[in-house]
Amino acid sequence: MDVAVWLRGLGLQQYEQAFRDNAIDAEVLPELTDADLEKLGMLLGHRKRFRKAVVRLG
Repeated sequence: MDVAVWLRGLGLQQYEQAFRDNAIDAEVLPELTDADLEKLGMLLGHRKRFRKAVVRLG
């Protein structure tokens, strides 16, 4: 799965570069904590949207 495309689908495209810079791929997504996402500059509402989408990935 292309994480950049997935982020765009969630309306979170502003984080694409941060994910790329930190080598975050689909395998790592479920392991990211709120603290990790906050360090990437992700806002609270965006973190909640992100976490819900990761759960849907299974």
